[in-house]
Order: sequence, then C-alpha cells, then structure tokens
Amino acid sequence: MNSQRLLAPLTPLYALGLALKNRRYGGYRSVDGGQSPVQRLGWPVISVGNLSVGGAGKTPVVMRLVELLREEGLHADVLSRGYGRSPQGVARVPSADAADNAEDHLAAQYGDEPLLIAATTHAPVYVGASRYEAGRLAEREAGLTAEGPGSARAVHILDDGFQHRQLARDLDIVVLHASDVDEWLLPAGRLREPLAALRRADVLVLREEDAGLDSDRDLDLAARLDALDLQQPRWLVRRALQMPAGLPAQTPVLAFCGIARPREFFAALTAQGANLVAQAGFRDHRAFTDADLDRLLALAREHQAQAFVTTEKDAIRLTAAQRACLSRAAPVLAAPLSVRFLEESAVRAELLATVRRH
Repeated sequence: MNSQRLLAPLTPLYALGLALKNRRYGGYRSVDGGQSPVQRLGWPVISVGNLSVGGAGKTPVVMRLVELLREEGLHADVLSRGYGRSPQGVARVPSADAADNAEDHLAAQYGDEPLLIAATTHAPVYVGASRYEAGRLAEREAGLTAEGPGSARAVHILDDGFQHRQLARDLDIVVLHASDVDEWLLPAGRLREPLAALRRADVLVLREEDAGLDSDRDLDLAARLDALDLQQPRWLVRRALQMPAGLPAQTPVLAFCGIARPREFFAALTAQGANLVAQAGFRDHRAFTDADLDRLLALAREHQAQAFVTTEKDAIRLTAAQRACLSRAAPVLAAPLSVRFLEESAVRAELLATVRRH
C-alpha cells in the first residue's frame, strides 16, 4: 500500500482544520472578511504564494517581481518565514554570495530561499514567523513613508503568503503547477488548500509550457481553472535554466538537488545538453549530511563524473566543509534558474496600479 492511501484517512481531519481557519478569515473568497483580525503594514503588500507544498516555481517569480519594481524606481523588500531556520524572532538576511553563505552555514539561520533571494537580487530580505513584525522592521530600517494615498515609494513582497492570511495584502498572486489539478489535500497529497481557494487570488501565474493545449494535462489544467469560473488575469512565465559557467561541453555530470520536483531539474539540464551520467534527489530543503556526501562521492566514482551540478538553492545549503569535500573529487557548480513574464508590460502596469491603490 502506498503512502498516499495510508495517509488518506487523515485528509478529512486536515480539511476540517482548514475549514475552521478559513471561516475565521471569511472563507475562500475573502482575504479579511472573517472574525480574526488582519494586520496591515504601512506599505503596499504583494503576496506571492502557491497551493502545493513547493515545486511551483514561486521563488524565481518573487525575484523577477523585485527586479521589475526596482526598474520602476520603487524600493522593494521581501518578507519570508524562512523555512527550516533554527533561530526565532525577526531578522534581516545578510546579502552575500553562495561562498560566504557556505562559510558560515547561514541557511540554518535564515533559510535557503531567503538567502538565495538576497544573494541574487541584493534586495532587503527579512525573515520571521510574524511577517507583520518583519515588515515593521523593514519599514523602520528603510525610513520611507508615503505622503498620502497612492504615493507609496516602497513595496513589500510577501513570500509564500497565500496561506498567511494574518497579514493584509494589496495583490494576491498564486503560482500554479500543472500537477496541482491532480493532487490530493495534505497529508495524502501535496495541496495545502483545494483548488476552490484560488477564488481569493487576484492573479494566477502559469508556466508557458503548462498553459498551452499540447497535452491532456494542459487541457485538464485549463479546463479545471475555467470550471471554477476564475476570471483573474493569468500571467505566463518562461523559465530558463542556464548551464553553469565554466562547464565544458560533454563533461560527465553528476546532478543532485534537494527540491520538491527533482526530476524537472534533471530534465532541464538534459534539455540544455548536459551529459548526465548520474543523478541524486533529496527531499526539499534538506540539510545535507555526511551520509549524503558519501552517497554522492560513491556515485561520482561509479559513473566517473567529472563535475557536480546542483541548483543555486542547494549550493547555498552546502557548508564550506561539504563543498570542499565534494570539490576534492570534482568541481561543484550551480545552474541558475530565471523567469520572464511573457507580457511584462501588463505585469508592470498591474504592479504600479497596486501601488497607486494603496
């Protein structure tokens, strides 16, 4: 019996808890129409979240939104829980490159995704269980205040905020993966909420390859979204995985990652022409252990790999000692992933309209 069937009896309990939470916040259609108080920050808040537990491509979307807002002359920061971080309280993430992060093992202190966002965009990133307190700290440190309605010069991006309903937002963006329509609710499946929750979103973000009509799954995704009578704009994104700099063509590569959908990473590398001789997947956000390194080194020897290639998020989680251990066998390289909106002028217009409405 697979794990999904074993956990299926627990799904109704999860659904009950979810229903009680949604009642407190006004149901699936409302952001702040329920009984529980919703906290509001001084700057506009743009939330970026998803329905499933990782793997939809939310973090690259967050980073692109930071870039677009900055290009429009706005100060943009990011508020995040900092998944897996050990300290409590609110803190600003240091902006450092992957080597500096590895030296001090900052991923354990701040979370891998906040570190990646800070290192890539150089935007201020704040972590804390209370995103409201994180936002207040950000506003105090920036010292920017609006002179009146519609005059905001700064914006918060709420990372992974769709289910964090304690904080009011001015724009609710949800990043979808095609497989979301086939998933079960937690704990049997990957869905945090049912598809009906999308009714409270303002914008849906779909991958370019998931929004066409080239496969049964694409048709199913479009049909399911249409069946819910969702009238929100749909922003399409084009993802681009780049081969690591300095990797000669046809180098035998051992690819490894600890992300929600490792097969997509391996397939993208292959599509870019990488010569994958071995691959190893780990659970999302995994803190790598000595046993993991032994496994990677054994695979590299067995398949005569001459390079380790991983994601930027995984590279940040490697400590300096772990990177040095692997590097004695072969170079450790990261493959950057970026996204672009197919209609960026429309995205810019909506972002600016959101700021003006605040």
